[in-house]
Amino acid sequence: MSKAQNNQLHSIVPTRMAPKLLKFCYFIIALLSISCGEANPKNTTDTQTTEVEAKESVAPITVSKTILCFGDSITAGYGLDDTDDAYTGVLQQQIDSLDLDYTVINSGVSGETTAGGKSRIDWVIQQKPSIFLLELGANDGLRGVALTETKANLQAIINVVKEKSPETTIVLAGMQLPPNMGLDYTTGFKNLFIDLAEDNTLALVPFILKDVGGIADLNQNDGIHPNVAGHKIVAQNVWEVLQPLL
Repeated sequence: MSKAQNNQLHSIVPTRMAPKLLKFCYFIIALLSISCGEANPKNTTDTQTTEVEAKESVAPITVSKTILCFGDSITAGYGLDDTDDAYTGVLQQQIDSLDLDYTVINSGVSGETTAGGKSRIDWVIQQKPSIFLLELGANDGLRGVALTETKANLQAIINVVKEKSPETTIVLAGMQLPPNMGLDYTTGFKNLFIDLAEDNTLALVPFILKDVGGIADLNQNDGIHPNVAGHKIVAQNVWEVLQPLL
């Protein structure tokens, strides 16, 4: 083979191989593109799945509204074997039967006076109840505390609730005393609850022990604290005022 022919052969071979090399390069590029294209949708799908799972893992939070009963031994259920038998427990049963989203909180302390209630209201009202039932004053009356002092203490409690939990609806439970405390005192005692309700535009339970006070069959042996049957009537007295507010 002549030198000229040999040179001609070398010049021809690269020219014929070039298309094959070019096709091979195209094949590699296409393969890489397909691989990258498949990776991106997969990452997107994983991200979307993670977001859905995260949303599903967060359960909705349902906060029940509260009715806080702030009172003395009547609210506390003094003398009962089961405090659920107190009027607060009966109210809860009534509320549950109607499928209302309210929880009744019993914040009663046996022997509590209005002065004692005044001293603990700042802590209790931190619960921010939807409804605040104020049931205090009976122990003041039985001890002969000055009416002006009892009224001032109740007003102070009302003021704290209004200031620290302005969205709370206040219900005042009225109380009456036996006649042996004297006509002037018992009349003034009864009226101070009416006056407080009017002055502060509060819902009023006129007499929480209506149809219970002084009736032996509805009270315990001390003749003062309601028994189980008595508390059911007390709950009804409260319910008549409370129901329209729910």
